[in-house]
Amino acid sequence: MESGTRVELLDEAGEPVEIVSGFLRSLAARDYSPNTLIAYAHDLRHLWCFFTREGLAWQEFAAPQALALLEYLRSVPSRRPRQRMPLTVATVDAEGPGTKLAPATVNRILAAVSSFYEYVIMAGQYGRANPIKKRPDPALQRVSERHRPFMGRASRQKPIRRSVRVKTVQRIPRPLDEIQIQALMRQLKRLRDQAIVLLMLQGGLRPGEVLSLHLEDIAYGRRRVIVRHRSDHPKGARSKSRFERVVDLHEPETLATLSAYVMRERPADADSPLAFLIGGSGKRRLEASATTGWCVCSPGPPPGRKSGNRG
Repeated sequence: MESGTRVELLDEAGEPVEIVSGFLRSLAARDYSPNTLIAYAHDLRHLWCFFTREGLAWQEFAAPQALALLEYLRSVPSRRPRQRMPLTVATVDAEGPGTKLAPATVNRILAAVSSFYEYVIMAGQYGRANPIKKRPDPALQRVSERHRPFMGRASRQKPIRRSVRVKTVQRIPRPLDEIQIQALMRQLKRLRDQAIVLLMLQGGLRPGEVLSLHLEDIAYGRRRVIVRHRSDHPKGARSKSRFERVVDLHEPETLATLSAYVMRERPADADSPLAFLIGGSGKRRLEASATTGWCVCSPGPPPGRKSGNRG
C-alpha cells in the first residue's frame, strides 16, 4: 500500500461510513501505520455486519449487546483454510463452508470495537460508558516481585483485561528448522533477496525495517545495522516499532551477503539512500523494493503489539 492512500469503510450503498472515517482519520493523525488502519477497518466491518443483522445503530450499541456481539463473532466463518492439521472443523453458511474465526482474531476485533467507542466518547458523540468494558488485570498483582520479568518494569502499558473476551492459548513460536531454512535460501537467486531474508532470520528485523534501511545504517566495521523509525518509504514500507535500536550481526553470512549485494548487484547509479532497490534493466529499475509477503520466525524482538491488545 502506498503512503497517502485513504482507508474507508463503505456501507451497502458504497458510501463511506462517516463515523468510522472520522475514527480512521484520527488514527492516521496519530501516525498509525497504513496496515494498522486497514486492520481496524476490517475489524469494524464485522461490527457493522452485526449491526445490520440485529437492526441496531452504532449509537444504540451498549454493554448488554456486547455478549451478543461475542456470540456473533464466534459463529462467523473464516475464509482462510487451516493448514496446520490434517483435519478441519468447518461451519456452513449460505455462501459455503468456512472455518470459524480464531479466538485471537475475535479478541482483536473486540479490541478494535473498544478503541472505536473510546474515540466516539472523546468526540462527545456517545454519552454512555464503553460497551467493551476494561478493568485492570489482577494477574500481575498476584505475581511476587521476585518472579516478575526482568524487563517488566520497562513497559509503559498498564496490564488490562476486557470483560468480554475469549480465552486463548499462548503458543510457542514455530521456527523453521535448518533443513527448511537451507531449502528456502536455495530458492533465492538474487543477493538482494538473500540479504533481506538473512536480516530477518538472523538479525530479527521486521520486513518494514529491512526495506527502510539506508546505506548509512550499515556499519560494516562494527558488524551491525542501525534500525531507525522512518515513514517516508516511496512504497509505504515502515517499521512497526517506534524504538530505534542497534542490531549486531553475529552470523558472518548475513553481513557478507549484504556487502556482496551492495557491491555487485545494487545499481551503482542510484541516487536513493535506500539499501534495497530494484536492479536489472527493466522499467522498475532503481525503484525501492516493495513490502514482501515473507514471514520468517526468528529470535528477534517480540512484536510491540499483541493480538487483542488494542486501545
